Amino acid sequence: MTHIESSKEKSELSTRPKNIFEEMRNEMNRVLQRFEGGWPHWASVAERWPTINAVVPELDVRENDKEIVVEAELPGVDEKDISVTFNNGYLTIQGEKKAEREEKKENYYLAERSFGSFRRSLRLPETLDDSKIVANFENGVLTVTAPRLPAAAKSERKIEVKKS
Repeated sequence: MTHIESSKEKSELSTRPKNIFEEMRNEMNRVLQRFEGGWPHWASVAERWPTINAVVPELDVRENDKEIVVEAELPGVDEKDISVTFNNGYLTIQGEKKAEREEKKENYYLAERSFGSFRRSLRLPETLDDSKIVANFENGVLTVTAPRLPAAAKSERKIEVKKS
């Protein structure tokens, strides 16, 4: 039995995009281009305002039986502009990055100031001794160490699985 495609089926197949995700991305780029007044695409925000990415700190979280360590990369941020709090099980790192640039040449004078604030929060387990959490800032890296309660390290036990 042979299937013969109608002209309607052929036209629907020819107008359907080959890659729907690429087509959606292209359409979003067209919308954003109209919205942004002609800038090429949304990804160019970082090119227009290079400091915008600098205010979102990268976080690394490591844990072992004794502690949880959170490291935040904060290049260009002063220690006095950082705040670390622990409230209701949430560790919050917040601060502000400020940058100033000034150039004086024979033909021009350039002065730029930029700033941005950031805030990152993460839920930590209840097995921590929150009275002993410490934070150190060195070479643009904030290290927060949260020791576990002594009982928490021993609370895990293997449970035997039995066949019913």
